[in-house]
Amino acid sequence: MLSKGLRFAIVVARFNSFITERLLAGALDALGRTGCAESDIEIVKVPGSWEMPVVARELAGRKRHDAIICLGAVIRGDTPHFDYVAGEAAKGLAQVAAETGVPVAFGVLTCNTLEQAIDRAGAKGGNKGFDAAMTAVEMADLLRRLRDNSG
Repeated sequence: MLSKGLRFAIVVARFNSFITERLLAGALDALGRTGCAESDIEIVKVPGSWEMPVVARELAGRKRHDAIICLGAVIRGDTPHFDYVAGEAAKGLAQVAAETGVPVAFGVLTCNTLEQAIDRAGAKGGNKGFDAAMTAVEMADLLRRLRDNSG
């Protein structure tokens, strides 16, 4: 599975940046390992995971990217805020993919603790940013092949 010739947007939340910057590093590593040129990657920073769907929709509508990778970290606190942010971000990003036909890889951590987030951002749980980028590569490649064979 190669990403050479494919274009990606990476939407990264600034909230919990000590986690999301690790996710971004993992995603860039995955894209680089699969052959994506740096010039084919656009990084867009948003305030938090809540803001991702509107930005992903804007990017998808421009038809410049073969897939969009969304990276964020929502960590449970003492109020139900976590449930709203995590749920609506997931629903909104799924809706963008379904409505536009542009794959949106969900690399938003939804963790109960900071330790869980750290584990999933490059520690013993691997790097979910890397995993999200690999999903984006696979989906972009799959759709490219399906569309090339449709005619």
